Amino acid sequence: MVVALVVVTLVTALCNAVEAVANFMRAEWVKRNSRAVGVPDSWLPFLGFVKGAAAVGLAIGLVWRPLGIAAGAGLVVFFVLATALHLRERVFHNFAGPLLFLALSVAVLWLMIAA
Repeated sequence: MVVALVVVTLVTALCNAVEAVANFMRAEWVKRNSRAVGVPDSWLPFLGFVKGAAAVGLAIGLVWRPLGIAAGAGLVVFFVLATALHLRERVFHNFAGPLLFLALSVAVLWLMIAA
C-alpha cells in the first residue's frame, strides 16, 4: 500500500505541477480549454496557483500526512467543480482531462487516508 501511495501521489503531484506551469505560461491549449467552459483568461494565474499549491501539498503530504489529505481533498473539490462545469457547458471534446485528474485526486486522497 505504501508503494501505491508514493507512486499515485507523485504522479498526481507531477500532473498538477505541469498543469500549474501551463496555467502560469498561459499556454494556448489551456486558454482554449478554459474559454470553452467559460473561464476567463484572467483566472489562469489563480488556477495555476491552486494546482501548484496542491502539487506541493501532496509531495509534502508523503511526510506530513495531514497536509497531503488536505491537498487531496482540495483537488477532489476542484476537479468535481471542473467536471460539473464541463457538463453544464456541454463541453465533451476535452472531458477526459478533468475526469482523469478527478480519478487521480480521489485515488490519492483515499490512499492518504487509508495508509
